[in-house]
Amino acid sequence: MDVPQLLLVGLVLSLGLVGVLVPGVPGTWLVWAGVLWWTLQERSRTAWALLVAATALLLVVQAVKWQLPPRRLRGLPVTARTGLFAGVGALLGFVLVPVLGAVPGFVGGLYLCERLRLGTHGEAWTSVRVVMRAAGTSVLVELFACLLVVAAWVGAVLAG
Repeated sequence: MDVPQLLLVGLVLSLGLVGVLVPGVPGTWLVWAGVLWWTLQERSRTAWALLVAATALLLVVQAVKWQLPPRRLRGLPVTARTGLFAGVGALLGFVLVPVLGAVPGFVGGLYLCERLRLGTHGEAWTSVRVVMRAAGTSVLVELFACLLVVAAWVGAVLAG
């Protein structure tokens, strides 16, 4: 696969990661579609194995999301800024502490946003707990799975 196509696949995967944080955008399916596109062009054993693993993981995540409480964002202080802070925190955590750092990074980004908005530790932590109960857990599960798929794709591209 040539470099421009790899960049386009990377763009689709990045849009999928952002889409996970935006309600109503099919971020998980964009990540899967990016891996599918890469696999159909690459046609190697590694590419097909990654597609199968990504498909299985993302389907399991969709089933798990049905078991979690639904997203109830009305009346909550969830804004685009909140999603941005949480997403950047998860990405930084994922990179700094490989894989497992995404969870504390997500919560840390959410806390930082609320701390800047509200000013005190107690109010910010209370807001983080409310947001995580209402929507954060399902977003975190979906984002974590998509980060795993994207990290595996980056590893496969660099190894290939």
